[in-house]
Amino acid sequence: MTFESRKFLQYGGGRSKLRDSCGGVDIDAVRAALDGDTVLGLGMLGGGQTDAVPEGTAAVIATSGSSGIPKRVVLSCEALRASAEATAERIGSGRWLLALPAGYVAGLQVLVRSIVAGTEPVVLANGFSTRAFTEATLSMLRPMSGSGEIERLFTSVVPAQLATLIDAADDASVRAALQAYSAILVGGQALPEPLREAAAALGVRLVRTYGSSETSGGCVYDGVPLENVAVRAVDGELWIAGPMLADGYLGDTQLTERIFVRDEHGVRWYRTGDLGIVDDDGVVRVHGRADNVIVSGGINVSLDRVERIVRSIPGLTAAVVVGVEDARWGEASVIVAPRGESLRRSEADQLESAREAVATELGKPARPARLIIVDELATLTSGKPDREAIRRSVAQLR
Repeated sequence: MTFESRKFLQYGGGRSKLRDSCGGVDIDAVRAALDGDTVLGLGMLGGGQTDAVPEGTAAVIATSGSSGIPKRVVLSCEALRASAEATAERIGSGRWLLALPAGYVAGLQVLVRSIVAGTEPVVLANGFSTRAFTEATLSMLRPMSGSGEIERLFTSVVPAQLATLIDAADDASVRAALQAYSAILVGGQALPEPLREAAAALGVRLVRTYGSSETSGGCVYDGVPLENVAVRAVDGELWIAGPMLADGYLGDTQLTERIFVRDEHGVRWYRTGDLGIVDDDGVVRVHGRADNVIVSGGINVSLDRVERIVRSIPGLTAAVVVGVEDARWGEASVIVAPRGESLRRSEADQLESAREAVATELGKPARPARLIIVDELATLTSGKPDREAIRRSVAQLR
């Protein structure tokens, strides 16, 4: 089957900051895709519409994450619906606020969940801001027609957005907006513990999600897999199985066969590329990317684990840790943090605190070599840090 055999709606990608939260994708287009009438090409920059897609494809999402390696993930109508239904079973149904670009799987799923729930989403059409989020949320706090009841509210954000809202929570209206949600899903990257604690102190109901485009979005909530989702660790790598898995990668059979594998029972698994464990009680614990590792002084160092520790240091909760070449150690880690709270302490003090914390938990070879303060972190349109752009900038400074 080709894109020409059904209507193909293509939406561009790019690495600009969050602007149009809906990314041009409207809910009617998503309905048509779930009904099999349309294929959504999300984040597409052209050239992909001649490739064959499987029958039943609802969306093709172009994603490179933070690695810069392009992939086009093929998601079926059934996979998207299975994900939305599993979410509803776990946290309930209600009305959703779209605060993320719909060209990414987390934003797309807000629209899919709304369709499955039979509700109309509210869209931050002019992009995310504290004021837009607050006004949109408060406008949703009205009784349902004829029932006198208020619909349950849900939204999905990335940690940087949550941090912006928490920082503004001294304002009573912002605080009320945050507290209005039955659940705020937070994903895309690790949630810093100080940010989680700050949210809990305000009475904000957060749900940490883990997943990717290949799993139709988050499929593990607060460490617990959703219904019909299985997670296991194979040689330290997390594998996921379930009805929400992607069909594979458009135009790349080799990659599809390498990443999506079947076990001896015929069960299809997605190899996440993430390191982690599954506890005896079934809780999934993610340690970081298998490919986000440097060798410093002959020792393997997980940058994700270093970053998680660094983000526990006051003033560095939004920091990103990248690896660069080092004349002495071969490779070294560098902390890059946005200007702001970090100015309350000297850079030397913050770096020393970070080095001590990392050394205590991971050992001296893992200690960051440098702290760089920037006016603003480079981000992808999803709101995640653009790690490759950050790494290149750091490399140019050294």
